[in-house]
Amino acid sequence: MKKLMVCLLGLTFAMGATAFAQQDNSSAQVQSDQMSPQAPLMTLKGTVKADGDKYTFVNDKDGKSWDVMNPETLKGHEGHHVQLSAHVYADKNTIHVMSVKMLKGGSMS
Repeated sequence: MKKLMVCLLGLTFAMGATAFAQQDNSSAQVQSDQMSPQAPLMTLKGTVKADGDKYTFVNDKDGKSWDVMNPETLKGHEGHHVQLSAHVYADKNTIHVMSVKMLKGGSMS
């Protein structure tokens, strides 16, 4: 009888730990799913502008100016004509730069 009680207690503990682990994983997946559709990955060409620590990107196609969420990725490219791969948050008028590539033509002084 004692062995049966110990086994039931161990089984109860194992099932509780498994349920807890699944709950944490599913909430992380929901957070990830909520972020990606809002910010499609796009390729943009334009010029990098800097004003102190604030960086903006001016798109060649439509002249629209975007605030840069992660300005450290564009340091050293101030005034240069570049091609970016970035997640675009149109509702916030911001971009999150994933990669930057210098384009021929150098700086746009």
